[in-house]
Amino acid sequence: MTSAAASPRAPRSLPGPDLLHLERQLPGSERERLHAITEHLQAEVRHQSVDAWNKEELPRHLLPALAELGLGQVAQDGSSRLFQGLVHAQIARADISLSALLGIHNELIVGTIAAFGSPEQQETWLPGLMKLERLGAFCLTEPDHGSDIAGGLATTATRDGDGWVLNGRKRWIGLGTVADLALVWARDTADGRIKCFAVDTSLPGYTASKIEHKIGLRIMQNADIELTDLRLPADALLPGAEDFSAANGLLKDSRAWVGWQAVGAQMAVFDIVRDYAIKRIQFGKPLASFQLVQQVIAEAAGNLAACSGLMAQVTRVQEADDLQMMQAALAKSTATRLARQSASQARDALGGNGLLSHYGIAKVMADIEAIHTYEGSYHINSLIVGRALTGVSAFVS
Repeated sequence: MTSAAASPRAPRSLPGPDLLHLERQLPGSERERLHAITEHLQAEVRHQSVDAWNKEELPRHLLPALAELGLGQVAQDGSSRLFQGLVHAQIARADISLSALLGIHNELIVGTIAAFGSPEQQETWLPGLMKLERLGAFCLTEPDHGSDIAGGLATTATRDGDGWVLNGRKRWIGLGTVADLALVWARDTADGRIKCFAVDTSLPGYTASKIEHKIGLRIMQNADIELTDLRLPADALLPGAEDFSAANGLLKDSRAWVGWQAVGAQMAVFDIVRDYAIKRIQFGKPLASFQLVQQVIAEAAGNLAACSGLMAQVTRVQEADDLQMMQAALAKSTATRLARQSASQARDALGGNGLLSHYGIAKVMADIEAIHTYEGSYHINSLIVGRALTGVSAFVS
């Protein structure tokens, strides 16, 4: 009699996507919490997100459970940088759109209010945001200004009596159509400085329209924003964000966070292609037995391990409060480039089934196109690195 263990298709204990055992560097309490988050994401989010992704809908019913796991305030809960990075990777492993939502929420919404908001603004907004009962939109990019936003930002803020009047347009604003709070970056017409304002989106003068037909991050509700004579009280200005240097600090850490997104995306690629290769039978044997398919899996694992190690070191630099924009740009551009490479090879390994979103790899591949582009496109980040390494700027002045 042949035992189940001897069967060539019997389940075996195989390495997980944490190929360098980064989780072992966490203290026991963080490791246990990470495992609980991972189990929930894999059981309740990964497959459930596909339908919403296909329909370009935001599955708000998933948010309360994510809030219970503390994912609305992970950047403010005192946890280690490595833990936070691995959490963001696990969210992206389950669904990259939701990782974009939660990452921007933590890094750019909650983070901005916590770092630069007044005590009154913090009291008004942070409790609901941290519980994911309220959502925010980070309004920086404009229709005519993306990579050149620091110099070209055209949205204006004009002091009028005891308040402000905002006018302008924003584009590609995540959650712009559903947000309760919009953090709007505008140029003060009096001194020319770029400042941040907390805007209640129910106010007259704020209009958002959904950007449809995206190929990636389809769950994330990106929007075009119109600000038309939007009147704000004087205390809408964030006192710690009266200059664009505040945004630069936020964007530096946010850029590094996208590197963790790319690690999570590669975890998903690794999961999908290995599982498919083991289960899919062709010519009477598993795809995993073919050399070309094993090469795809091995290269995906190599890219994942390289990016995991890179991002682990980035967290050490962040813990020392020494992260430079060049390092953040290097991490983001490298990790998303390798994620893109792995996804393309894995999609090909799945053949025709790789074209279908419910097999996972097409969805992941399309979402990687988005993270390869946002938070500074791949080429812009490469030029930031090149400028730092050579002392010569390739940007048009």
